[in-house]
Parts: sequence; structure tokens; C-alpha cells
Amino acid sequence: MKLLVTGGAGYIGSVVAAQLVDAGHEVVVLDDLSTGHADAVPGGARLVQGSITEAGGVLAEGGFDGVLHFAAKSLVGESVANPGLYWANNLGGTLALLDAMRTAGVRRIVFSSTAATYGEPERTPILETDPTRPTNPYGASKLAVDTALTAYAGLHGLAPVSLRYFNVAGAYTAADGTVYRERHAVETHLIPNVLAVALGERDSVNVFGTDYPTPDGTCIRDYIHVDDLARAHLLALDATAEGEHAIYNLGSGTGFSVQEVIAACREVTGHAIPATIADRRPGDPAVLVASSARIQRDLGWKPERTTLPQIIGDAWAALRGQGVA
Repeated sequence: MKLLVTGGAGYIGSVVAAQLVDAGHEVVVLDDLSTGHADAVPGGARLVQGSITEAGGVLAEGGFDGVLHFAAKSLVGESVANPGLYWANNLGGTLALLDAMRTAGVRRIVFSSTAATYGEPERTPILETDPTRPTNPYGASKLAVDTALTAYAGLHGLAPVSLRYFNVAGAYTAADGTVYRERHAVETHLIPNVLAVALGERDSVNVFGTDYPTPDGTCIRDYIHVDDLARAHLLALDATAEGEHAIYNLGSGTGFSVQEVIAACREVTGHAIPATIADRRPGDPAVLVASSARIQRDLGWKPERTTLPQIIGDAWAALRGQGVA
């Protein structure tokens, strides 16, 4: 198939693009490189540098069978400080993409959504049918895209699948030996920040709150390996159905606390990794754990690397320039 991957120079987008190339597909990456990296685009893919609003020009080439859409702003704090940026880019940009797809006659789309659409959950594990009450503009903008996808499916015969991610980590080694890892100019994710301490790039890692109603008082999150996550996109692409919008959670189904993650990083790296206790961050739920039963049932997807040593070990190997199995 010929596929457009928007945001394919970013962490998750590049891993999905690499898996698509490895599977023999023709891949075109559209990325403005504002947060992505040109050298993260797989060698077998073609990079078009540009905004998501320019997708129409790319799709006008013709012959595209589908779109995998990762292009988005994704920092919660930034979304609170500058909500207009998130509405314009995440929702406005996606609407421009959907209209370009209609014009080009491309119906399949797999959308990179987020667990932030749920906000503070009423229960765990979270089901796709649970209420969506995002607590920040980032989550709200992603939920608005999900709403738009449902409308476009019903009105225009679009074939969308939304994948709601939980916490993604780890690294991926492509068939040509290239290692794809997490690289952000502003890093907000726990595992890479902890590993940065082990690398000597930070003095300590912050633990935001130790008084949550959890066994050790720190937040619990569901971590999914980027390789497992990417595989789900390929399955979702094959499972799209015109006129139907499917939504799936993607997580391991297991929660780990901040303290457990830090302890596992210490074990994997052999470094002490000092931790500094800080105040809670506003809007941080105590527990976020996904139920992935729906995608396992419908698409046969199952996470394979679900332990902290596996996930952290791959991320640590990639940071030191080593491949992962």
C-alpha cells in the first residue's frame, strides 16, 4: 500500500513508519520538523517537510491507500498556557487533513489519540465506553478530533480508527539495524527523565506528589512498549471499515507507580538515581490503567513486552547506542 504518515519524524510516528517500510509498504512522511527529526524518517520512506495543512498537496499525487496521523502538539502544560495553538493545530490541522482526504478519495485513517481524553477516570481499568472528560486543552483537542472522525465516517464514508495511548516508552530496531528512540527537546515523560539522571544529564528526577491513594503514595500509570504500540497501528489500518469509527485503548493493562519505575531504572542501569520530592501537579489522576480487551478481541493484538525491565531495558540500550531485540 501507499501510505501517508503525518508526524512521521517524531518518536511514535517514526517507529510506525519503520514498521510499515519493513512490511513492504510505500511510505511518505509529512512533518514540519518542529519537534521531529529528519534523521528519524526511515531510509525507505520519503520525507515531505511541511505542515499538516499542506497534506492536500501530498495526497494530490494520487495512489494513496490510507493515512496514519501523528502530527499534533502534545505537551499538557503548553496546552494550558496556549490553548489556541492546540485547537488550531490538533483540531484545525486535522480537519484540513480530513477534507484533503475527501478530495483525494482516501478513506482509511488511523488516528493517534490519547488517554488524556478520559480525564480523571471513574474506575480502572478504563474502558472505551467510559466517560470522556478531559482536564486540559490537549486532551480536549484530541477528543474533538475523535468527534470529527465519527461525523466524517457517518457523513462521508470515512474509515477511521482512533487509538488511545497510555504511557509509551522503549525503543525499536528496524530491519536495517536503525534504532528508533524517544527524543524530545522538552522531555516530560518519566522514563527518559529518569534515565537522563543515570546518563549524568540531570542531577535528580522529580517525584510529583507522594500522598496519592496508592500503595506507595505515588501516581500509577500504564506503560506500553513502542514496538507493541506500533504493531497495533498496522492491525488497525487493515481493520478500517467505511462509515464506521472504531476506538481502541492501547496499554499493557498493568499499572506501575512512579517509585516502581524509578526502582526498575536503578536496577536496569546500575545507577543510584537520586529522586527529589515535589508538590503534586494540578490535574494528575492517581491511577491511569487501560483495558485493552476490545482491541485484543477485535484485532487480535496483544502486548508482548509488558514488564518494566523489558521496556526500560530497551530504552536504556538505545540511549547508549545499542540495538534492541
